[in-house]
Amino acid sequence: MPIILVIVSLCLLRYFEVWRFADVSWWWIVGLMALAFIWFEFIESMLGLDKRKAHNVDEQRRKERVKQSFDKRK
Repeated sequence: MPIILVIVSLCLLRYFEVWRFADVSWWWIVGLMALAFIWFEFIESMLGLDKRKAHNVDEQRRKERVKQSFDKRK
């Protein structure tokens, strides 16, 4: 996620020609976009990070359901 924020901020700084970012080539920004695409589409799934995030979300939902069912019994 931080790489997305860097890309957005670089795009804005380059577009509005702020300070030294006015001289940054658009190709650097496009390169960062390509790197982010490769990371989120291929590398993250190869490392299993996307499954881990989904598992954590499912685990949190399960804990909330258990807590709600115990709260209703009281």
